[in-house]
Parts: sequence; structure tokens; C-alpha cells
Amino acid sequence: MNRDLTLKQIAEGIPKSVLNASDKDLEGFQEILDQTIKVREAHKDLQRMVQTYSNPKKPSPSAMQQSS
Repeated sequence: MNRDLTLKQIAEGIPKSVLNASDKDLEGFQEILDQTIKVREAHKDLQRMVQTYSNPKKPSPSAMQQSS
């Protein structure tokens, strides 16, 4: 399932309350969006780290012989 939204789809989904919001409200909303993006990126990084440590690469036989 493709969850990526186009800019048009995002714009069409903006409620009127946001369109009529004050500058102060919009600044608060922008801060929420910024923090949401940071959390999303951190979550992606965490998923990559878990994947990396869950599937460690086995050393090649030649690398094992060199360490002996």
C-alpha cells in the first residue's frame, strides 16, 4: 500500500480551521509538524539499527582464518 501523499492531496485535506487560524496558532502547528518529522526520522533510524543488529553479518571463512 502506497502511503505517500501528493502535495495536492495534503492541501485538499487541510481543514478550514487551519486555513482560518491565527499566526500564533500556525506557529504552534508548525512546531508540532517539525517535531513529528523528527520523531518519524528517529523511528526510521531505530528500525534500521534494529534490523542491522537483528541480522548480523556472519564473518567470511577467510576472515575467520586470518584471526586464528
